Amino acid sequence: MDYFKESLHLHERLRGKIRVDTKLDVRNKDDLSLVYSPGVAEPCKAIAANPEKVWDYTIKGNTVAIVTDGTAVLGLGNIGASASIPVMEGKAMLFKRFANINAFPICIDTEDTDKIVETVRLIAPVFGGINLEDISAPRSFEIEARLQDIGIPVFHDDQHGTAIVVLAGLINAARVVGKSLFQLNVVINGAGAAGIAIARLLRCVDNANNDACVAVKDVILCDSKGIVHSGREDLNPAKQKILQHTNRENKSGDLRDALVDADVFIGVSVGDLLKAEDIKTMAKDAIIFGLANPIPEIMPEEALKGGAAIVGTGRSDLPNQINNVLGFPGIFRGALDARAPRITPGMKLAAAHAIADHVRDPKPEQIIPATLNESVAWRVAKAVHEAALKDME
Repeated sequence: MDYFKESLHLHERLRGKIRVDTKLDVRNKDDLSLVYSPGVAEPCKAIAANPEKVWDYTIKGNTVAIVTDGTAVLGLGNIGASASIPVMEGKAMLFKRFANINAFPICIDTEDTDKIVETVRLIAPVFGGINLEDISAPRSFEIEARLQDIGIPVFHDDQHGTAIVVLAGLINAARVVGKSLFQLNVVINGAGAAGIAIARLLRCVDNANNDACVAVKDVILCDSKGIVHSGREDLNPAKQKILQHTNRENKSGDLRDALVDADVFIGVSVGDLLKAEDIKTMAKDAIIFGLANPIPEIMPEEALKGGAAIVGTGRSDLPNQINNVLGFPGIFRGALDARAPRITPGMKLAAAHAIADHVRDPKPEQIIPATLNESVAWRVAKAVHEAALKDME
C-alpha cells in the first residue's frame, strides 16, 4: 500500500479525523432545560462558589489540549500551525483510543514564546492537562518550564515521552545483553528537545533522590557539529546546562569518535547516518536505537551486520518500535485520575518501569511492548497514578 497516497485520500474523505459528540441526546424540553437554560445555571453557580467543582461538573477532568506552533513536526520540520493540524488530530485519536481521554488540537499561529505561554494560560480553565507537541528547541524548554505553575500537568511529549519510552527499552535491552544500566556508556545523536531530555533521564538529573532511578555511567551528546564538549563556544544554554551532567571525560571529535567503545547509540536526528563499520567500533553486544523517521540513522540489518545485539527504531514495520504512544496516553490518564498539578520525575520513572515490566520475557527482537497493545496504557496509568499520589502526600 502507498501510505502517503492513501492517507491523502483518507483525510480528504473524512475532512479531519476527530469530532465533538454529545453525552446526552436532547429530545425534549426537560432535557434542554437540564443541559442549558435554566438548569445549567446551577452548576455554574456551584463552580463560582467552589472552583474545584469544575472537575466534577465539566469536561475538564478528562480533556487534554494538544498545543503546537508547528515548528518541529516530526520528519517535516517547520510547517506552521495549519499544516500541523493532521498530526495533532492523529494524536488526539491516540489519546482516545488508548486511554479514553478527550483531546483537542490547539495549533497556535505564532512562534513567539510569550504569546504561546499566554495563550496556554488563558485556555487552561477548560483542560485537565496540556500536551505540548512539535515545538522547536530551545523554545520548547522555556515554554514548558514557564507553564509548570498553572495547576495542571504540562508535558512536552517530544522531550519526556520519547525519553520515557527510550528508558523502558533500554532497561530491557540491558537485561538481555547482561549489562547493568549504571555500567552503560551511551551516545546520543541529536541535541534538540528529545536528545537532551533522554540525556537528563538517563543521567538522573531530575531524579537523584528516587530509588527507582539508576544513572548510566556516562552520556556523550552529539549534534550536527560533533560532540558537545566544554571547549565549544557555539553551545546554546540548554546544551551548556546538560554538559554539567554528561561527557564526564570531556571528549571531543565527531560522532564516530564518540561511538568508540560505547555500549549504546540512541539516534534522534537524521536518517542513513551510520554504517556497519561504525557499529564495529562500539563495545561488544551494542544496543542501537535509531529513531529518525521514516529512515533510521542505521537500518537494522546494517546494524546487526556491524555486531549490534539489539536494534530498535521508530518504525512500526520493524521490530522494537520505540514509540511515544506507549507512554503519553497512560501518563495523562494517571495524572488526570490523580488530579496531579504537574508531571513529576517520579511519575516519569514509574511510567518507564511500567512499560518495561510489560514485557515479561525480553528478547533481542522484543524489548518493548507492541505499540498497539491496549493494556500498556492502563498499566502505565496505574503506576503514574500511584506515583502522583505519593508525590502529593
